[in-house]
Amino acid sequence: MVRYKYKAQDEEGKIVSGVIQANDEFDLHDKLKQDNKLLIESKAVVEKKNIKRIKSDAISDFARNIGELTAAGVSLVKALKIISEDESIKPREQEIYAAILKLVRSGISLSDAMLEQGDAFPPLFINMVKSAETSGNLDKIAMQMASHYDKEYRLGQKVKSSMTYPKILGVLIVIVVAIIMGYVIPQFDSLFSQMESLPKSTALLLGISNYVKNKWYVLIIVAAILYIALKVIFSIPSVKYFKDKLEIHLPVFGKLKKVIYTARFARTLSSLYSAGISIINCLLIARNTIGNLYIEKQFDQVIADVKSGSNLSEAIDKVDGFTKKLSSSIMVGEETGALDSMLVSTANQMEYDSEVALNKLVSYLEPAMIVVMAVIVGFIIISVIQPIYGSYAQISQSYQ
Repeated sequence: MVRYKYKAQDEEGKIVSGVIQANDEFDLHDKLKQDNKLLIESKAVVEKKNIKRIKSDAISDFARNIGELTAAGVSLVKALKIISEDESIKPREQEIYAAILKLVRSGISLSDAMLEQGDAFPPLFINMVKSAETSGNLDKIAMQMASHYDKEYRLGQKVKSSMTYPKILGVLIVIVVAIIMGYVIPQFDSLFSQMESLPKSTALLLGISNYVKNKWYVLIIVAAILYIALKVIFSIPSVKYFKDKLEIHLPVFGKLKKVIYTARFARTLSSLYSAGISIINCLLIARNTIGNLYIEKQFDQVIADVKSGSNLSEAIDKVDGFTKKLSSSIMVGEETGALDSMLVSTANQMEYDSEVALNKLVSYLEPAMIVVMAVIVGFIIISVIQPIYGSYAQISQSYQ
């Protein structure tokens, strides 16, 4: 049984609200109908535990085990028992699976049991399981989700591996500059102090060097404060909205980011729609997996358009942040009556495009960082050589 918070209309036309226990929304509707109330809206009330999200690879393994075991005729309770007793998984995951097993044994559905684990499982997975419980094809949906989260994990690993070199390069830039400023440049202090005048670039370099040498701890504190401040600032919805909007409109990088966001949405929409979930619910769930607040906000209008009778392709085409390939592919699927298969095909193609876009992003980032390092080192070399060269020029003139 699930506790629902609801709003309903009574016989007199008044809006009433309350909390009631029901097996599902259909049962809730029937219970309110018996009290001569018409359900307007409802929301499951769940006491969420403070549980960290399970990683994509672990979710993929969990879904695959559920799919394979139930397809082999093993009951759900037995399947969950086998999974929760697997010694190869982490203790934290074993605890979560054991908690789900306990709830399922008490008569709660698998989707509701997963929902009660807080943020351990993503909403997409929970909604897909809920759909499977209604249609009776849990094994197929579970295997579909296993493939979905396996792809998500692999893409995430590619992102991490692709960013390894730029991160190392960035750390090296900081270390090299710190050594030059804190140790190398101070060696020239005695030489520069004997000169009557110094170029502005050299004076600036010496000032920075002295500060790094004597106040290095201040720079570390400022960097830490700045990092925390930026995280807090960018967590503000209005700031994040502006940042996400700017991100997709940047030259070169913006176009590549659009491909990545489109692929992410297409894959999620494909999984949901092929599971038999209504298109409105598909959009409501898929919008939250995009990862860009500016694009997600536009789905209020997309959902309103679809509800009013517009084609999905027309509504998606208006979204600023997706590539036109997505709406064109959806339109073909609508015209041929094969929207589900077209979404799967589009998702596969967009995933390939997103990998290409990711590789391009990294290929642009690496030379950009090298250029930054070259500019910094070049500035230091010029600032050091310029006064020395000037002093030699003055000495040679005095002998003429």
